[in-house]
Amino acid sequence: MATKKQAPETQDFSKYIRWFWMLFSGGILFAILIFLLASWGLFGEMPDHTILENPKTNLAAEIISSDGKTLGKFYLNDNRTPVEYEELPQHLIDALIATEDARFHKHSGIDAVGTLRAIVKMGSGGGASTISQQLAKQLFHGEGSKNKAGRLTQKIKEWIIATRLERQYTKEEIIAQYFNIYDFLNNADGIRSAARIYFGKEPKDLDLKESAMLVGMFQNSSFFNPRKRPELTLQRRNVVLAQMEKYDFIDEKVKDSLQKTPLDLNYSPESHREGLATYFRTYLDGFMKDWIKNNPKPDGTKWNLYNDGLKIHTTIDYRMQLYAENAVQQHMSRLQAEFFKQNTPERNATAPFIDLSKEEIQSLLKSSMKQSERWRKMKYDLGKSDKEIEASFYKPTEMSIFAWKKGKATEIDTTMKPIDSIRYYKTFLRTGMMSMDPQTGHVKAWVGGINYRHFQYDMVKQGKRQVGSTFKPFVYAAAIDQLHYSPCDVFPDTPFCIEKGKYGNVEDWCPKNSGGDYGGTRTLKDALANSVNTITARLMDKVGPRPVIDLVEKLGVESDIPAVPSIALGTADLSVYEMVGAYAAFANKGVYTKPVMVTTIEDKNGTVLYQFKPETRDVLGEEEAYVTVKLLEGVTQFGSGARLRRTGEPYGIYKEIITGFPYGFTNPIAGKTGTTQNQSDGWFMGMVPNLVTGVWVGAEDRAAHFRSIAYGQGASMALPIWALYMKSCLEDKTLDVSTGNFQAPLNLSINVDCSKSSGNYVEGGNSGSTPDDLNF
Repeated sequence: MATKKQAPETQDFSKYIRWFWMLFSGGILFAILIFLLASWGLFGEMPDHTILENPKTNLAAEIISSDGKTLGKFYLNDNRTPVEYEELPQHLIDALIATEDARFHKHSGIDAVGTLRAIVKMGSGGGASTISQQLAKQLFHGEGSKNKAGRLTQKIKEWIIATRLERQYTKEEIIAQYFNIYDFLNNADGIRSAARIYFGKEPKDLDLKESAMLVGMFQNSSFFNPRKRPELTLQRRNVVLAQMEKYDFIDEKVKDSLQKTPLDLNYSPESHREGLATYFRTYLDGFMKDWIKNNPKPDGTKWNLYNDGLKIHTTIDYRMQLYAENAVQQHMSRLQAEFFKQNTPERNATAPFIDLSKEEIQSLLKSSMKQSERWRKMKYDLGKSDKEIEASFYKPTEMSIFAWKKGKATEIDTTMKPIDSIRYYKTFLRTGMMSMDPQTGHVKAWVGGINYRHFQYDMVKQGKRQVGSTFKPFVYAAAIDQLHYSPCDVFPDTPFCIEKGKYGNVEDWCPKNSGGDYGGTRTLKDALANSVNTITARLMDKVGPRPVIDLVEKLGVESDIPAVPSIALGTADLSVYEMVGAYAAFANKGVYTKPVMVTTIEDKNGTVLYQFKPETRDVLGEEEAYVTVKLLEGVTQFGSGARLRRTGEPYGIYKEIITGFPYGFTNPIAGKTGTTQNQSDGWFMGMVPNLVTGVWVGAEDRAAHFRSIAYGQGASMALPIWALYMKSCLEDKTLDVSTGNFQAPLNLSINVDCSKSSGNYVEGGNSGSTPDDLNF
């Protein structure tokens, strides 16, 4: 009997489907719950919308030159100055997207494809962090947790913050923020600092391979450090180039050619002791701290110089500052070589000092020891006794010392007793130089020494030294102002005394001429040109010390000057800053304009917080100021500054030390050299109609100096720096430094053209010596 065939039993999958959807829905709900709990702060504080709008980052204060370049920054830990998206080159942006987030423009903060790939491959196929997530990490929690659970909660927070950032900002703003926030090491915080430090450029000027190197550092800047691991950094840069070719940002030919090139670093460290205008930046640090003390924020709190991103616009011209520093380096390296040559043990047993006993030298060194940073640290930071500290100065210690090498400042690693290093540094000649526009008071260049790292005392404003014959024009100006003298008025060049008791003299004051030369007569123009002491003394006797001091005080000199006749020859200690400000009034028609260093201060958003107000006052009449300038022109025409106009080959000793000589200037120049007793200080003050510059050169101790006037006079020590600087300024036509005449008053009543004077006196023809060599 046939049996009935049973139908196959059908499997019931409905319960599996039901479980799948339950698990899937549960997973979605769990993810939503986790995200909600995270956003509510269960896993730690989350930034609200106000913080997202203004994320807190430390921004360095930027020091900006008058021609728009960055001179330096003030920062403690973060050397960061933000840039806008528009300032980033396209290939830098392309390199970032190709390497870090190829789907950046297709997601809203979380890359679902990349995340799924990372989950399936357990991270072996690469990470899934988007640029937005990486920005969230950088902004709000930094390094990832080493704990797996902690890292998971951080990742969840990154996802939430990334999506919020995407709602808050455009894609372009997110890219700009990411470049601005990243730490590229070596004080290179953000892309602006990185471009400047590694390549000496602004971000917009980076080329393709430079951009690729910097983007490569995003993976791990500590590992891919171009200074410590250049080979690994090069490999990483080439990976970035390969990624750019993969995503069609560059073609294979470009990739292959660039991968064969070196990194070509131009490492330009940005620190407080390096870079351009270091001495000026130190002055500015003090200026800003005073300003911050007296100018709180609207809410009453104080500005932070190192974190608030202030922009300080200064009067310093980047080009002129560079020319000034180059001039100092070029001349001082050569002058120092001659100073060393004259202070070998065979030629000077007490080098670098002259006419000091061994006991006096030991006393001087011990005094310097107690003023040193080493003494201060051991005394106050480590609590050492004086005996312990002093003993440490006689123990050999490893150190880096300053040296001139092939005309450049350098450091030498050596082992030396600290007491010997003190004496070593006292062998170096120092300098101070300042240049300013006499009409506006804008300071254009400021060089306070030969090397800030090793010689931090600023010889522009801090240091004050005897000014020698550069003070004489103030005596002449007072005489012109009071007595209406002409440069062509004639005085006898004979010994002269101001008797005891007059003007507070405790004894007769009888100054001598340099070289002991007397005889005949001289015009005032010739007398000033050749620094004739006797005629300056006669003028001082006619006007008296007090009116001269009143004049220089009105010209901005704040240093105390004793009211005695000897000040006529420059016995007062003044700063380069004071001298330049005072001389500038002669070029500015008798109007003193206080030197200006800062024009405006802005906050990080460009809001002006401070704007300078010029401080001016009338000191001399326009005619008296012009007559003084005509007197000073004689110095460079036939007096102690006449070498500025020489052409042809240098001669004699000048081949060794007079850097750049002969100079061959043909334009009107008013100036004055100055040399103090024993050649301890050399000065030159030089002016053209729109630029006044002062230079001082000397050693830290007045007992260290050249033996002869030929080497030690201001015309040899200081004038060459002015000449080298001015040649560079005049060659740079973008600066518009004047080569014209000083403007004469419309109604000039005083005769300044001595060729039209009565009599047969010839300027410069009755000096009795070679004025350029022997008078100062």
